[in-house]
Amino acid sequence: VQLQASGGGLVQAGGSLRLSCVASVVSGDTFSNYGVAWFRQAPGKEREFVTAISWNGASTYYIDPVKGRFIISRDNAKNVVYLQMSSLKPEDTAVYYCAARPPYGSTWLTEHHDYDYWGQGTLVTVSS
Repeated sequence: VQLQASGGGLVQAGGSLRLSCVASVVSGDTFSNYGVAWFRQAPGKEREFVTAISWNGASTYYIDPVKGRFIISRDNAKNVVYLQMSSLKPEDTAVYYCAARPPYGSTWLTEHHDYDYWGQGTLVTVSS
């Protein structure tokens, strides 16, 4: 599967952005075969897990700093995962990456090496 992230930009603190991660799958494969996560990497920092969604969208998981502000969702018919970000803070500034992997039991995987496929990243800048 190939992933392409988009939707980043410059926004003032308190504003909102919606990121999209569009997947291209080969014949015989289906996007619903994959769980999807968003990671972010701020300047000078390591890549950080942000949120993930199960293959069917029924389950989601968030890190504490974004709970209540970010919502991850997916539309398997359109091969897309969204990240709706609201009440943005300067500390949310980062390059955001989507990543995918086949489902793995009931455990949420939060390390970047757990994911097999990555999009190219989209920059989110939140000004104070």
